[in-house]
Amino acid sequence: MITPYSRLLMLSVFLVLFVAAAVGCDSNSSSTATRTPVPTGEKGPVETTDEIPIASRQDIKLGFSQLGSESDWRLANTASIREAAKEAGIELLFDNAEQSQEKQIEAIRRFIAQKVDVIAFSPVVQSGWEPIMKEVKQAGIPMIVSDRSVEVSDSSLYVTFIGSDFTEEGRKAGKYLLDKMRDVPGPISIAELKGTEGSAPSVERGKGFREIIAKREDFRIVASEYANFTQKEGKEAMRALLREQGSRIDALFAHNDDMALGAIEAIEEFGLRPGEDIVILSVDGTRKALEMLAAGKINVVVECNPLLGPNLMQAVKELMAGRTLPKRIVTPESVFTQAIAEKEAAGRKY
Repeated sequence: MITPYSRLLMLSVFLVLFVAAAVGCDSNSSSTATRTPVPTGEKGPVETTDEIPIASRQDIKLGFSQLGSESDWRLANTASIREAAKEAGIELLFDNAEQSQEKQIEAIRRFIAQKVDVIAFSPVVQSGWEPIMKEVKQAGIPMIVSDRSVEVSDSSLYVTFIGSDFTEEGRKAGKYLLDKMRDVPGPISIAELKGTEGSAPSVERGKGFREIIAKREDFRIVASEYANFTQKEGKEAMRALLREQGSRIDALFAHNDDMALGAIEAIEEFGLRPGEDIVILSVDGTRKALEMLAAGKINVVVECNPLLGPNLMQAVKELMAGRTLPKRIVTPESVFTQAIAEKEAAGRKY
């Protein structure tokens, strides 16, 4: 006979066994269940995501073809691009074409084969780029033109052009000469030293300069020679001009500082005083030219800023982020006279 006490005792035992079984089942499932492993770094667990890691998304490969190393300006331009790429964390594939359009085209083709993200180049001359630029576009690689412009029938072949307004630089030089000679009776005989034949600076600076000096009919360009933006050829060309024209030359417009520096040497060897017997106008703004300006051997220097690296890297990043760029990005520039030359020269990076 089961008494009430016995029934209560049996119920208690059943409850104890049920609870033990339940706990055992839960413990067993916890020990055998499959868990997704959490990756750990040197400092412990890290969060995971199905997206590409941020560092990988920022990896950018830029192919850049530099036209050469013909002047202090160009060396400063190259240094700016290298430094800015490093600071921006952009992988830079750099090629120096040594003043050869053929080498630039070869370099651009290599960049296509290397599947870079963006191609940029400073063209040695204005024309002859359309075929290779079409190849770049067909490869789906955006292209940036830096420093010098190109002549193409289809402007969609490049995304943007970053650089100076060379025509305006020529105008600034012309305006200075008009003001300098405003009380000097004509005729005023002007010699001109141009850079590389067919290059944008040579074409456009000459155009802007002529546009302004045309305001005085007695301003005459009596000689115009190419000197390839180098000090050596600038000196040689000026020597030849002095042999032909002698002291009849009233002013010299040199399309860059290196040629102006070479011309100064030739003028002094000829027995004339640069900056006094011959008014000298130059373009660039290198430290050496500003020192000559402070010394009175150059009368004015129109700035052409070579430090385009930060502008270029910012444009590359904007492109890779899917943003739209303006077709033309003009760098701000100044005109240096003797009054401010010494101060500017002291802080110059190039």
